[in-house]
Amino acid sequence: MPLIVRKRDARLEPFEIDKVRKGLEHALADRPVDEKVRERMLREIKIEAEAHGRMVTSDDIGRAVLEQLAAVDQVAYLRFASVYKEFEGTGDFEREMAELQRRGEA
Repeated sequence: MPLIVRKRDARLEPFEIDKVRKGLEHALADRPVDEKVRERMLREIKIEAEAHGRMVTSDDIGRAVLEQLAAVDQVAYLRFASVYKEFEGTGDFEREMAELQRRGEA
């Protein structure tokens, strides 16, 4: 059975790894992250999505992407987070950078 994604507006659609790939590629544009690392990240995100059973939310996928990016490239993380979390100003970036620093110290 295919994995189904519940979007924020409650629409349902099939999980498409290519959509995740595009989001990752956009966040990682011009960043020094090897192709093998990018493919590993995609595999981990897919595994995380499938761990939710037959249905996963787009928020769950977004959090999985953020987890992978946080471990690999902070600039790419902030790029993705700014869209995913709908940043509205510099304060949002500052809070997210503080969270990244806190994670790095944990």
